[in-house]
Amino acid sequence: MKFKTLAIVLFVAFLAIALVGCNGGDAGGGDDGTTTATGVTTYTIGVAAPITQGSVAQGMDIKRGAQLAIETMNESEEAKAAGVQFKMVEGDDMSDDKTAVTVANTLISDRNLIGVVGHYNSRCSIPASAVYSEANVVMISPGSTNPDLTLQGLSGVFRTCATDDLQGPAGALFALDMGLKKAIVIDDSDTYGEGIADFFYEAFEDNGGTVLFREKTQVAERDFTALATKITAENPDIVFFGGGFETIAPFSKQMHDAGSSAPIMGGDAMAEQDYIDIGGSSVEGDYVTNVGAPVEGLPAAQDFVAAYKARFNLDSVGNFASYAYDAAFAIMKAALIVHEETGDVTTPAGRDALIAEVEKSNFEGVTGTISFNENGDTNNKVISLYKVVDQAWEFVESMDLGAK
Repeated sequence: MKFKTLAIVLFVAFLAIALVGCNGGDAGGGDDGTTTATGVTTYTIGVAAPITQGSVAQGMDIKRGAQLAIETMNESEEAKAAGVQFKMVEGDDMSDDKTAVTVANTLISDRNLIGVVGHYNSRCSIPASAVYSEANVVMISPGSTNPDLTLQGLSGVFRTCATDDLQGPAGALFALDMGLKKAIVIDDSDTYGEGIADFFYEAFEDNGGTVLFREKTQVAERDFTALATKITAENPDIVFFGGGFETIAPFSKQMHDAGSSAPIMGGDAMAEQDYIDIGGSSVEGDYVTNVGAPVEGLPAAQDFVAAYKARFNLDSVGNFASYAYDAAFAIMKAALIVHEETGDVTTPAGRDALIAEVEKSNFEGVTGTISFNENGDTNNKVISLYKVVDQAWEFVESMDLGAK
């Protein structure tokens, strides 16, 4: 009987402990998003980007930028006074559209999710945005530049980066200003690559340039021997390639091996040190356009740059880290306002109010003033040009298309 009584006592004690665990009884953590005994409420911020496959360099930029923003906000007096903390949950979309939809559905299954920083690739952001919008969850992309993302008319969809209908024409104007009048335009058949190439093509011809021919390749293609020979025979002044650095770097090498001296120009997906590391000396003199002005030269970004380098033990700030940082802050700043007004951002009314607050965003971020137009696009329309000089990207100049 003594052993039976002891067994019952132990069972009851075990059951009580299990129930406390299931109900989020950690008063200090608040990991389940509920308000803890200490009065702290935790909300979830999703970060969706390619982490293990695809555009990993850009995906890690986004992850680190959002992570630093969340850590910074959690240490702020603003968040502490409101009794709010934020936690990050990442989703690895591997630059694949179907995986991106799966990631989106997984993220929204967390009832405490209030916003998502992501995705990077436009082919991922566009289908995933429908999932977030249906769930009334704010999505702010720091890197998807295809205009179609925000032209769908979906509620709660924003971006902090400039779009390809600005970046493509800026590339064309940069080229023409340098006296490069004859171009060949190529794209990798991806949503992003095709779109930015289309915008370059149209602006180049509209402003007096001549496109000798237009060619399509595939994202996974790496043998450009025949195309390189064809390009060399045409003797262009410049070749614009809409695509990622993984595709364009071997293309540049093969084109120059074929005897062409024309520089390559691409968009932001080419603007990585990996492009230079893969292409070697053959990419010397190539050009790339990128969204915004160089963050390391912006006065408002100096604390961010120093903190980013120290936090992740890096020598430089990735291209999209600052846009992810500002995207995360746009969500969190709006969430603090709504939490103060309603006490809970996760209710239907709270989610509606959060979207409305993000729409009204107007604060100084590390990339400039963070505000959005009626479509959810950033009002920051600065595009910059860089050139490979001595095996590094060197800033050339910036152009503000919002002032034109």
